[in-house]
Amino acid sequence: MRFARRELRGGLRGFRIFLGCVILGVAAIAAIGTVRESITEGLAQEGAILLGGDAEIEFTYRFATADERDWMNTKAERVSEIVDFRSMAVSSDGERGLTQIKAVDDAYPLLGRIGLSPDMALDQALAGQDGVPGAVMDPLLSAKLGLEPGDRFKLGTNDYVLSAEITREPDNATAGFSLGPRTIVRTEALDGSGLLGPGTLFSTHYRMDLPAGADLAGLQQEAEAVFSDNGLRWSDARNGAPRVAEFVNRLGAFLVLVGLSGLAVGGVGISAALRAYLSTKTETIATLRTLGADRQTIFLTYFLQIGVLACLGLVLGLGLGVGTPILLAPLIEARLPVPAVFAPYPGPMGEAVLYSVLTVLIFTLWPLARAQDIRAATLFRDAFGAGRALPRWPYLVTITLLTGGLLSAATWFSGNLMLTMWTAGGIAGALVMLGLASVAIRQAARRMKTAAHGRPALSWALAAIGGPGSTAGPVVLSLGLGLSVLAAVGQIDQNLRSAISRDLPTRAPAYFFVDIQKDQMPGFMERLENDPAVTGIDSAPMLRGILTRINDRPAKEVAGGHWVIEGDRGISYAAALPERTTITQGEWWGPEYDGPPQISFAAEEAAEIGLKLGDVITVNILGRDINATLTSLREVDFSTAGMGFVMVMNPAALEAAPHTFISTVYAEPEAEAAILRDLSARFPNITAIRVRDAIDRVSGILAGLASATAWGATATLLTGFLVLIGAAAADQTARTREAAILKAIGASRARILQSLALRAALLGAAAGLVALGAGIAGGWAVTYFVMETDFAVAWGSAVMIVSGGALISLLAGLGFAWRPMQARPARILRARE
Repeated sequence: MRFARRELRGGLRGFRIFLGCVILGVAAIAAIGTVRESITEGLAQEGAILLGGDAEIEFTYRFATADERDWMNTKAERVSEIVDFRSMAVSSDGERGLTQIKAVDDAYPLLGRIGLSPDMALDQALAGQDGVPGAVMDPLLSAKLGLEPGDRFKLGTNDYVLSAEITREPDNATAGFSLGPRTIVRTEALDGSGLLGPGTLFSTHYRMDLPAGADLAGLQQEAEAVFSDNGLRWSDARNGAPRVAEFVNRLGAFLVLVGLSGLAVGGVGISAALRAYLSTKTETIATLRTLGADRQTIFLTYFLQIGVLACLGLVLGLGLGVGTPILLAPLIEARLPVPAVFAPYPGPMGEAVLYSVLTVLIFTLWPLARAQDIRAATLFRDAFGAGRALPRWPYLVTITLLTGGLLSAATWFSGNLMLTMWTAGGIAGALVMLGLASVAIRQAARRMKTAAHGRPALSWALAAIGGPGSTAGPVVLSLGLGLSVLAAVGQIDQNLRSAISRDLPTRAPAYFFVDIQKDQMPGFMERLENDPAVTGIDSAPMLRGILTRINDRPAKEVAGGHWVIEGDRGISYAAALPERTTITQGEWWGPEYDGPPQISFAAEEAAEIGLKLGDVITVNILGRDINATLTSLREVDFSTAGMGFVMVMNPAALEAAPHTFISTVYAEPEAEAAILRDLSARFPNITAIRVRDAIDRVSGILAGLASATAWGATATLLTGFLVLIGAAAADQTARTREAAILKAIGASRARILQSLALRAALLGAAAGLVALGAGIAGGWAVTYFVMETDFAVAWGSAVMIVSGGALISLLAGLGFAWRPMQARPARILRARE
């Protein structure tokens, strides 16, 4: 400790890059965790307002029964009923737009206040004018329809007057993904509109204002026990916006894994900085060894120094990572659709510290262990040029255990073992590839040096890259890994957008039509079948149900959090095997079957859940349980955005239940407007969902996700740039001597500068090319295996990566070219190194 304290008297010289890498690594992970925790805390504190009540019971395509309402009324001080569904809003001049309708009662909203423009009470806005019921609407929809407050429009067959535009909807975070902007009306104002007929696709939400101190967990258990077969779904203020919370946690975990790649780059910089620092301590270490210092003394002297400086970096990194989101809280909150409470949180700080401490230990033990094993005589000549290639086995075991601990921590915090392993494998593979590439670059430079005869600047650059003391290793490793992450993100983003915005529309239908009544099907088909621009029509009966039990066991116990179990799913029935349907296992029941309920399941989803032929599946439809035997598995391709049902039953099991039909229509783009106009005018209750609008909405969400991921990857690149600066700074003495020798033999400053610039640009371009290969490989793996879509190289992004690598390296090289350029040969060559 005494030796370490005396060494630290020299200040931070030689450790600036070390500190920078630690600070950036901690800051990136702490900032991501702080934003994630701030949103989570905001959701927790505002859970009741976001939900619209202390608790909510949701039913699929039915209203609560008298018994269910009585139970809610006995438990709650107030109950509010909300009906949620999609429909078409039509302006007086015939303009149409898809809207998500929220039909409310007098009690809405139980909590919070809805914001309107012009400012007025919701009761006043929904009262209407001159006997016409009122409505309030999202500004996006009113702008699309060309409506102003006071204008009239239609929902179904009823007229409404637009009273105000919605500026704030307190419970909008619970709605999840929606294809249409919001319209709010009174439930009774929908009478006679034709929008809530038998079999219409809608959901009801009953928000409850409970007495203070109500036991939410106990009430949930009681409700699910009393109405276990009614298909209800319970939510409460403990997690008022579960979809948002889950999304935030998943995105945060993914971004932390992206941040780990920044730590890996920082680790390379930490190791390089420590090696460079120890090489300047040759005489000190040799003197200590000569005076009898053993290996442990040498190791602990510099290990304690590293520990002190690492702690300083951790503190500064935490301050930066936690302080920045808090300082920028007003800007971040303005962009968030949910509340957030920005403050220092122990969880994210602990996570960042744990990751960083493990990373620092992993990347410092190796050079420290090698330093203690080198003999004093060797240290006087070259600190790291001789001695053992590998540290002793206890250090190798320790490094392996620390790496395992880092991966275990990442798995624990992210909650996703496969994603963590793929990320770790990708980082390790990229580091190995970049390490091999740096060796190959040095060898290639040596061979190409002779070919550059007659071009002195290029020859000097190649000699410097391939010669002893080359910075090719740290430059390619640090810059290459940061560029690799950005390249992979760019490839994934471009391919996913391409699959959605370019490939999908060529296979997807033009429209989804829902809520088609059975007696409307003949007229609906007549309009489409007589239109030569219509290239295809698929229609099927449509119900919604919740898969509640598998072999008389709760489905959630059997299938965990599988998406088929999580919500209500579309269910259809058919007698004959539908066209283009392939049975993979089992047999179809056939047109004449009239026995007990049978069900056919999507093969891929059945395999994920663990279903097999003969299993009994319980589906709750409109509050009634149907027990059906699994008799066949089918191929279902959801990637085309066409019609596909996870579950199909025999007609006798479902056709007596109230239901409507769904239809997908394939048509030429120029005919879409006429089809929509004719069908919505003749059948006002039918809802048309334009697939291209849905694609645009999804593309917008993906753009936001890609932007968030790119910001996370930028932290990696910034760390790489810092390591690159460190490599350039460490090489400055050698370049100064090199410049002095070149000047002594008559080289001009311009030619020397050209050589330095060429060296930096070549190394940057090489790092970019290797990063491009790693990024394309990583992008292909994620796109093909995870996204399960076709992959094509996005060359625009690729060219930017390569050129960006060359430019960054060139700027760093030129930034450190001033001192070598100003060097005086006589002073440099006479000086003792």
